[in-house]
Amino acid sequence: MSTIKVTAKTKNIKGTIKLSGSKSISNRVLLIQALTKDKFNIENLSDSDDTKTLSALLSSSDSTLDAHHAGTTFRFLTAYLALQQGEHILTGSERMKQRPIKALVEALLHLGADITYLGQEGFPPLHIKASPKFWKSEIELPADISSQYITALLLVAPVLKDGLKIRLTGNIVSRPYIEMTIHIMAHFGVSVSWEENTLMVPHQDYVAKDYHVESDWSAASYFYSIAALSDTTDLVLEGLHAESLQGDAAIVAIGKTFGVATILGHYQVTLKKQENTRTLEFYEYDFLKVPDIAQSIAVLCAGTGTHMLYSGLQTLKIKETDRIAALQTELAKIQVFLNQMPQKFSKKTSVEYYMQEGKANFDTEAYTAFDTYHDHRMAMAFAPLAMLNPILVHDSDVVSKSYPEFWKDLASIGFDIKPMI
Repeated sequence: MSTIKVTAKTKNIKGTIKLSGSKSISNRVLLIQALTKDKFNIENLSDSDDTKTLSALLSSSDSTLDAHHAGTTFRFLTAYLALQQGEHILTGSERMKQRPIKALVEALLHLGADITYLGQEGFPPLHIKASPKFWKSEIELPADISSQYITALLLVAPVLKDGLKIRLTGNIVSRPYIEMTIHIMAHFGVSVSWEENTLMVPHQDYVAKDYHVESDWSAASYFYSIAALSDTTDLVLEGLHAESLQGDAAIVAIGKTFGVATILGHYQVTLKKQENTRTLEFYEYDFLKVPDIAQSIAVLCAGTGTHMLYSGLQTLKIKETDRIAALQTELAKIQVFLNQMPQKFSKKTSVEYYMQEGKANFDTEAYTAFDTYHDHRMAMAFAPLAMLNPILVHDSDVVSKSYPEFWKDLASIGFDIKPMI
């Protein structure tokens, strides 16, 4: 476990950063590549641990496959291996063994897969065997679970003999991620129709076509936070597409609310801090479609002292850590408090709301040390607070899960990153 001290040497941010390819897009394209008969090239593939793990496991001949901390990798492989010959054990880290997989496994079992649990029912590890049974072509799935379950089924649907019809029940969470999957599948010649809550994928062959992965808007969110907490910013982020498949491009509109202007260019954006930006007293946002930037905005609001009302956080509890609990613990260290509102707060009784209050207050006699809970987004979301006061970040290497060059890129725009002995 590595601890670093992060200090902003200037509040005037200037530079150029080339962001790695989107992990979400990269992993989808890798699985399609494995399901495609002919070869094709992937440009700007993510250099994240998750993508490297998926790439390695898809080409492995081992019978036991370890996805480590990579949730997307585990879910995509569960569906993929169910259609492959032979037997496989799919496992992961201790945290992975606490992350639910039951909804996806039950869906695959209903369709005809042969999967058994090797530990606690509903959780990894899994024993997956080639199924001799006829595969069904219809399934019903709760829509208020991780979109990765739905995506895993969508990606393998075209290779099923009779295709697949997926009926989604309940409110759809992380809808942009499902739309992303459909757009990527279309690039490779596969059509998906979506009528109301039903997805229909006929049997089709993926067509090999080279693919350029756009850079990661989730990663960009940390630099929007830095820009919002700066005095001036003139920062170019390379590799981002203006017409993005990623829901997290919503950070452009959010950033504008906090005084960060975005100038769109060809495969890049430039961030500028607007002059005479007033501190926002209150902000409300529904993160149902963009849960991966919730931590970024929570910490940004802590830095500016903006009171915030959240909804759409339900999937955060089953990520690399319980991200709501982690935010509550770490924000409290700087006297910012995040609490769930009573159910009667909303007439929509199924909606959970959280209120955040307070402004970051640092102990001038000591560096505030933030824990990351083996969660890459906790490390990167809290890093912008160094614009206000030097901070310590424990387990800083965890950023390699999605953005290995994060600390190096911070150093290139005026941050001092010092390992602590």
